Amino acid sequence: MRTAAPAGHRTHRTEPDLEAPPFMSDFSIHRGQVHHAWDRTVKPVATLAPGDEAVLEFQDASGGQLAAGSTAADLAELDFGTLNPVTGPLHVAGAEPGDALVVDVLDVQVGEWGWTACLPGFGLLTDDFPDPYLRISTITGGYAELLPGLRIPVVPMIGTIGVAPPEPGPHSVIPPRRWGGNMDIRHIGPGARLILPVGVPGALLSAGDAHAAMGDGEVCGTGIETRATARLRVDVRKGAAPRTPVIETDPVSARTGAALATTGIGPDLMAAAKDAVRALIDEISARTGLVPQDAYLLASVAADLKISEIVDAPNWVVSAHVERELLGGAQARR
Repeated sequence: MRTAAPAGHRTHRTEPDLEAPPFMSDFSIHRGQVHHAWDRTVKPVATLAPGDEAVLEFQDASGGQLAAGSTAADLAELDFGTLNPVTGPLHVAGAEPGDALVVDVLDVQVGEWGWTACLPGFGLLTDDFPDPYLRISTITGGYAELLPGLRIPVVPMIGTIGVAPPEPGPHSVIPPRRWGGNMDIRHIGPGARLILPVGVPGALLSAGDAHAAMGDGEVCGTGIETRATARLRVDVRKGAAPRTPVIETDPVSARTGAALATTGIGPDLMAAAKDAVRALIDEISARTGLVPQDAYLLASVAADLKISEIVDAPNWVVSAHVERELLGGAQARR
């Protein structure tokens, strides 16, 4: 869970957290230093200069409400007001509105377990899956075991990362916006660069919501949610704010294996996305024997939803891709 400080690392001391475990040291921003809404008035926990690095510890998306021994019954007790906590914010010296904040993701280390769930009223197929459903994954050796024998390659990512909006807050941390936030772009992981527009002096950068693995679309609403530690480097480009967040990806986040792809076709992209995922759930269940709930969770953590065609009116094509190797692992567990 903890990364070592790199050579020459400039430390940024923050006020000690009285509940911090004894292994904590002063170069880290502890997972207890969180907030639950975007707000330009939230006091920063540290100040960085351009070129500085910082190590941030993240709570899991439940904010510590779920544990490795949790069951689906525990989902009914979740306090949704404290979901998706973000660590920070960090004040970046010299960053002003109109600038670009450049964030290099140098490393992300995930925890030893994670959770994936259907939460009632949340996700792409809420009408199809109205009941709470939970799976706990063991994370070890570069894989997350969603089900016995069904191992998902770990590709760490930061689901929520952004800066404070200039509009008076607070603003919910759940929907993304121009300033970043809960974008759930699975390519924002080690080796990636994120470029954000700065909305307030100092930018006030925060991050959290780490995943050990997630599919493009995160269709059930959760990936493999886990605690994590991330090492970030910040820089400022004066007067270069992008219209919306820009990401430079690393090849480690690419999926290149032979895949099974299903489609949804029609004039409504949302309806087509739902149809593509429903078709993928049907195919996974038919080919592996997984119950639909587990097929849905597998799609959320490992399948990529794509707009494959959007120029031939009146119908567009959305496709859902899952690597066939995973289907072999799912079939083997029967």
